[in-house]
Amino acid sequence: MKLAVVTDSTAYLPERIKNHEDLFIIPIPVILDGKIYNEGIDIEADEYYALLKNSKEFPTTSQPVLGEVMALYTSLRDRGYDTIISIHLSSGISGFINTLYGIKDEIEGVNIIPYDSKITSMPMGHMVEAALDLSKQGCSLTEILAHLDIIRENTYAYLIVDDLNNLVRGGRLTNGAALIGGLLKIKPILTFDEGKIVLHEKVRSSKKAFTRAEDIIGHREADIAYPVKFYVIHANNLAVAIEEKDKLQKKYPNAEIEIGHFGPVIGTHLGEKAIGIAISAQ
Repeated sequence: MKLAVVTDSTAYLPERIKNHEDLFIIPIPVILDGKIYNEGIDIEADEYYALLKNSKEFPTTSQPVLGEVMALYTSLRDRGYDTIISIHLSSGISGFINTLYGIKDEIEGVNIIPYDSKITSMPMGHMVEAALDLSKQGCSLTEILAHLDIIRENTYAYLIVDDLNNLVRGGRLTNGAALIGGLLKIKPILTFDEGKIVLHEKVRSSKKAFTRAEDIIGHREADIAYPVKFYVIHANNLAVAIEEKDKLQKKYPNAEIEIGHFGPVIGTHLGEKAIGIAISAQ
């Protein structure tokens, strides 16, 4: 088996695999004031948040151009790859993975396997890393997919956002949750449920929200019967992310904790200053 791993630009990838010869990244477009930017190519996170502050219109995202995706898959087949695992952001955030299911059999001579991460960012990047590492170790396709399932089934993320309006306007959270947040002056903790962003708990202040999320992550660690990794992910909010990592490290001294950031696509949905705390099986 010659395996290629394809992912999209919302994955936060470890440095050591960014230039892996078997890794290929599909950029997801962000539209800001009528201009299309391809995440990771035309625009990076730092630049994006600066533009976002001065934008006149609410930013939107769209799916990659299907013809370009099929051209990539075809080129990989022509380069000798017989198998492609295509790991992408949650179907609860984007319809892209479902689009891939619709076209996966249209290219002959290569086995294309769309894989719904049911998450995004750092945990999704970890799935990409695991697939590449297992392939290098000579694992079979069945073994690789089984391990990805273990990671996916043992990944939990909790989000504390500065403003729910982005999620509501982008259709990624119900209006009801946003209204509750506004009327009761609460700080909601959001989570992923079957890949969709939903309200998990209502807390009265940011400080209590972070403390509660830290406790929940600890309970999740106890539930996962595998070694785990912790992630702190921020949307242009590095100082708070560092604080949060320090708090988690004191609370869980043996934990492996990494900091990363949300890129333009996820930043569009969560809004600037959002913080995510996640845990996944290694």
